[in-house]
Amino acid sequence: MAHSISDFLKRYNETKNLNIMITVDESWLKDHVREQSAVKGSLSDIMIVIKDNINVKGLPNTCGSAFLKNYISPYNATVIEKIKKAGGIIVGKANLDEFAMGSSTEHSAMGATKNPVNPEYVPGGSSGGSAAAVAAGLTDHALGSDTGGSIRQPAGFCGVVGLKPTYGRVSRYGLTAFASSLDQIGPITRTVKQSAELLQVIAGKDERDATSTDVPVDDYVGNLDRDTVKTIGVPFHLLNDGVHPDVRATFEHTIDILKKNGKKITDISLPHLSYSIAVYYILATAEASSNLARFDGVRYGIRHSEKVDSINDFYSINREHGFGPEVKRRIMLGTYVLSSGYYDAYYARAQKVRHLIYEDFQKALKTVDTIILPTCPTPPFKLGEHLDDPISMYLSDVFTVSTNIAGIPGLSVPIGHSEKGLPIGMQIMGNLYEEARILQLGNAIESLL
Repeated sequence: MAHSISDFLKRYNETKNLNIMITVDESWLKDHVREQSAVKGSLSDIMIVIKDNINVKGLPNTCGSAFLKNYISPYNATVIEKIKKAGGIIVGKANLDEFAMGSSTEHSAMGATKNPVNPEYVPGGSSGGSAAAVAAGLTDHALGSDTGGSIRQPAGFCGVVGLKPTYGRVSRYGLTAFASSLDQIGPITRTVKQSAELLQVIAGKDERDATSTDVPVDDYVGNLDRDTVKTIGVPFHLLNDGVHPDVRATFEHTIDILKKNGKKITDISLPHLSYSIAVYYILATAEASSNLARFDGVRYGIRHSEKVDSINDFYSINREHGFGPEVKRRIMLGTYVLSSGYYDAYYARAQKVRHLIYEDFQKALKTVDTIILPTCPTPPFKLGEHLDDPISMYLSDVFTVSTNIAGIPGLSVPIGHSEKGLPIGMQIMGNLYEEARILQLGNAIESLL
């Protein structure tokens, strides 16, 4: 891993073929390092890559879209201000699926990112650039955003650690919204301890984000070595169809290790989780169609044509040229489920099932301390393998979307490799604001493996 800015720039140039970064501005970085050298804190001298949908003042915030390719952010997101106050160094902006909509980082106007473990494979998404940056040794720390698995799934595919905090645990101010009731910023790091250290800095109430919660922030780092997880729930009924044999074998091997080290494994039922993908792709697309309405070429972003016959033509031309096919697909899905005559049949019903999924977790977490599942049902897939099959792409998030729907935290830790040497991750889920507990189990697993 790079230990200095010169090391980072050297490693960045060595890995350009992986297309990990969208922006590395050496002039901006030089001024930023000079400014941060006077700041002493828990992240002093720590270099951090930022997903390119989180605003950093003075740097582009492209969201991986042609629509915003020339947009320079005029302000810092709250998480960036907190990182700067703690002495951290922002080294650049990482690639992502356009507007965070994707599971492979192939849906980026800036081109696909490749997995550093094997460049023939995807790094996951939508925070694939952030996960690849850590896996490739550019930095040990990165920030991503997670709407349905976009931190945990790429962490699993790249063999690193990814944490989606409880909804509201970390401010979303300055995060370009995809689905506002699901989005959450979180760390992607090389170790569980590093995730705890980064979460310690970015967590907490923010008056600029009405959805951030005023719940005390635990001492994640100080409590990391505590052993508060005694009973672990596993919904074995979800591990049948569609789970790759290598994933299942690696997951079961990890369970055996946990049993040998005194953990009680309990079979639990989460009966409504089979509806998670359907619920997610109704709620997320509905919110996306609303959030992305602001991108019209009037206030910012591309303006493709000034000579049009009507305002509707003006919007249509700008959005046609600005958005990629996956974003258009989700906007159309979301507009459909919100339209007259379909709202009650789809969106309202999905909200009811969302509550049932939340209740499933609450019931289970009264009997166990944490819940575990594979992060993904398969190892990483090849570049281009699912591009023409959106449903297969969406199903790679089948184990991760439920935590966003329920608002609970989830942590992906690496637990092994497939027969082809591709990373396999395990997801640890806890109750609301129990990041400390899932980090403790993740830290224990990291030590055992």
